[in-house]
Amino acid sequence: MAKLEITLVRSVIGRPEDQRATVKTLGLRKINHSVVQSDNAAIRGMIKKVNHLVSVKEIEG
Repeated sequence: MAKLEITLVRSVIGRPEDQRATVKTLGLRKINHSVVQSDNAAIRGMIKKVNHLVSVKEIEG
């Protein structure tokens, strides 16, 4: 199963509360903090909601 490396590249300051909660739920804390999540529909939906704040790379394995 593929995994996704998600990195927070923009600040959540001044963003709506639902976007802040989505970033926190993804496990991101600070700018340039990265997490590895499994590639599934729920994670893809969260990424789509905050795609202007994060960068995503696919990792095999």
